Amino acid sequence: MSLDQVARALQLSAPSLGEKRVAGVTLDSRTVQPGDLYAALPGSTRHGASFATAAYQAGAVAVLTDRAGAAILANQPQWRGAPLLVVPDPRAALGALAAAIYGEPSTRLQCFGITGTNGKTTTAYLLESGLRALGVATGLIGTVETRIGEVRLPSARTTPEAPDLHAILGVMCESGIEAVVMEVSSHALVQHRVDGVIYDVAVFTNLSQDHLDFHHDMESYYQAKATLFTPTHARRGVVCIDGSWGRRLAGEATIPVATVGTSAEAHWRIEPDREMDGSVIITGPAARVCIPTHLPGTFNIMNAAVAAVAIVTAGYAVPAVEAAMRHTPVVPGRMEVVKGEPGDPRCVVDFAHTPEAVSAALAALRPTTLGRLIAVVGAGGDRDRGKRELMGRAAAEWADDVVVTDDNPRSEDPATIREQVRAGAASVGRHRLLIGPSVGAAEPAEPVLVDSGQGRAADIAWAVARARQQRAANDHTVVILGKGHETGQDIAGVTFPFDDRMAVAAALAGTSYHPWGPMSGVEPWSP
Repeated sequence: MSLDQVARALQLSAPSLGEKRVAGVTLDSRTVQPGDLYAALPGSTRHGASFATAAYQAGAVAVLTDRAGAAILANQPQWRGAPLLVVPDPRAALGALAAAIYGEPSTRLQCFGITGTNGKTTTAYLLESGLRALGVATGLIGTVETRIGEVRLPSARTTPEAPDLHAILGVMCESGIEAVVMEVSSHALVQHRVDGVIYDVAVFTNLSQDHLDFHHDMESYYQAKATLFTPTHARRGVVCIDGSWGRRLAGEATIPVATVGTSAEAHWRIEPDREMDGSVIITGPAARVCIPTHLPGTFNIMNAAVAAVAIVTAGYAVPAVEAAMRHTPVVPGRMEVVKGEPGDPRCVVDFAHTPEAVSAALAALRPTTLGRLIAVVGAGGDRDRGKRELMGRAAAEWADDVVVTDDNPRSEDPATIREQVRAGAASVGRHRLLIGPSVGAAEPAEPVLVDSGQGRAADIAWAVARARQQRAANDHTVVILGKGHETGQDIAGVTFPFDDRMAVAAALAGTSYHPWGPMSGVEPWSP
C-alpha cells in the first residue's frame, strides 16, 4: 500500500505523497521498522507525537496523528520528519487502515469473537479445541496467549492493539491457519482495536460488575459489549440469556442471534443428560447436541454450550460438533488443579477476579469438598474499587476460611486494598478476624478471616498449611483466586515474577517460594 493510498483511505485531501510503500503500522516508536507508518496517539501521560522523531529515525515513512500531535511537532524546531497524516481521531481510523495495510487478513479466516465479563478464556479454549478436533487449522488470541498453530506467544493484553491484531492475523494466513478464536474485551471495542474485523460468529457469555474504573457505569459497559453484535463487527451472534443483560442483548442485537440458556425461551436449551452422567443435552432448532461437562461448575457448562452452539452456527454438522466437543482442553489458570501427594488437600488456581466469578468458582468447588473450603482472595489496584468489598463478601459467603492477600496492587497501597476486601468479608459475620503474621494455621477451629500482611506467597503457604493440619487433609480444598495464569505481580509499577501455581506447588512440597530469586530476602510466612 502506497502513502497516497493511505492518505486516500483516510479521506485526506493532501498533496500527493508519492508511491513510497507502507510496510506496516505501529503505535510504539520503539518497534518501528523501516517502511512503517507510526501512529502517534494521545497517551495517559505523554502524547505519542513526543516520540515521532525517534520513529522517523528508525525508518517510519509517515506519522499518523491528531491535531494535538501535529501541534506538538509544529512546536519542535528540530522536527524535520516524515509526512504528517492528521485526522480528528487516529485511533478510530487505525483498525480499518491496519487491515488494509496488511492485506485484509481477517477476510481469509473464519473469525470467532468472544466477549463477556467472565468465561471468555475458557469458552475460547473450548471453541478452539472443538474446531481443532474437526480438523481445522486454528489460531487463538486471548488473555493467556496468542497461538498460531503450535507456536505459542504470551499475551500482553486480552485483545491486541489494532496494528498488532491485523499483523498477527496476517501471519496466521501465511501460516495456513483457517480459523481464529479471539477474546474481545470491552476496552478493545471502545478503543477500536478490532475495527477492520467482521466476525463470522460473535459470542456473549455474561455481564457483571468489572472495569467500572474505565466505563464508569454498567450501562456504558453493556453498550461497549453490545457494539460487537452489529453488522459492522459480526455476521451472526450466539448469546447466553441466563442473565438479564444477555436477554436484553438478544433483543437489541442488529444481527441474527441464536440464544443459549436453561429456560424454555432459549433457541438452544441446556438440560442434564439423564442417561449419561456428566453430560448435558443442548436442544436446538431441529437438532440436539450432547456434550460432556468435564470442567467443574454450572458456569463451565454454559461456556461449553455456547462454544458448541457457536461452532454449529458457523456451519459445522451437529454430529461432528458433538464428537469434537468430547475433547476438553486444559485452560491455564482456570479451575486449574495443582497436584501434590495423594494425602494432600486439593489445590485449585482460578482467575476469578469479579464478585460473580468468585461466587461461581467457590460454588463449583463446595459440593465436592468434604472438609474445609479455604479461599485466598485479593483485588487489583488502580481498577474498579467498587467490586473489592463485593469480592470479599462473595468469598466469605462460600468459604470456611478466607485469607485476604495482595493481588496486583499496582500504584496503590496494598494494605488499603486488603482492608476493603476484608471489610466485605467481615460483613458476612461468620468468621473470626485474625490480623498479623502471628496467626497459627491449626487454630482456631472455627471459620477465620485472615489478613497477614506478609505477601501472597506467605498467604498461599498458610492456606495450604491450614488444610494440611486438619483431620483428613485430602478432604479439604484450597482455592487461590484472582491471578490464574499470570506469571507476574505488579507492585508500584514494577512487575515481579510470581506464579500462583508455582507458589502452591512449593507450599505442597514444603519448600519456600522465592519468585524473585533465592537471594531476594523475601521469606515465606511460616504458619
